Amino acid sequence: MYLLALAGAFLLPGPDMALVLAAGAARGVATALVTALGIAGARAVHVALSGAGLAALMVTHPQALQWVKWAGAAYLLYLALRLLQSALSKKTLQEAAAPATAHGARASLVRGFLTNLLNPKALLFCSMFLPQFVVGSEQVGMQYLRLGAVLVLVGLLFDALYAVLAARLARRLRGKPSPYGKFVLPTVFVLLAGRLVLG
Repeated sequence: MYLLALAGAFLLPGPDMALVLAAGAARGVATALVTALGIAGARAVHVALSGAGLAALMVTHPQALQWVKWAGAAYLLYLALRLLQSALSKKTLQEAAAPATAHGARASLVRGFLTNLLNPKALLFCSMFLPQFVVGSEQVGMQYLRLGAVLVLVGLLFDALYAVLAARLARRLRGKPSPYGKFVLPTVFVLLAGRLVLG
C-alpha cells in the first residue's frame, strides 16, 4: 500500500518532475540524472527535518513558511537568469551540447538539491504523508527512517526514469540541435518560481 501511494505521488506532475524533464530534454540524460541525485539528497533532508518536527513548527508559524517560499522563488529566478545569460553568450551549439564537466555536474547536483530543499511543500508533504504509515507506538523512529529511505529511493527511481525518457524523446524530436533548446531550463525555472509563490 505504501509503495502504491508513493508511486501515485511521484506520478503527479510537480516541480521535481518538471525540473528533471527539462534538464533531460535540454542537457541530456547525464545532467538530468545528476539533478535527480540532488533532488534525492534534498528529500532525505526533508525526511529528517519532518521527523524532527520542523514541518509542524512551520505550519504553526506561517510567516516562516512564506520566507522559505520567497527564498526558493528568488533562487529559481537567479538560476533562470544565469542560464539565460549562458544561452545568450557567444558559445556555439556544439559547445553548449558538450558533455558536462565536473563543475557542470556539481552545479546540476546543487541545483536539484536547492530547488527541492527550498520548496516548503516538499517538507510539508513528508510531514503529512509519512506518519500515516507508522504502525503502533513502538520504534517510531526506526519506522520513520525506513519509510523515509524508501520514499527517497522510489523518488530517485521515478526521477531517473523521467530523465531517460525526456532525453530520448528530445533526441527523437529533433534531428539537429535547436537554438531555442537552451531556453527550456530558464523558462522552467521562471514557471516554477511563479508556481511556488502563488501555489
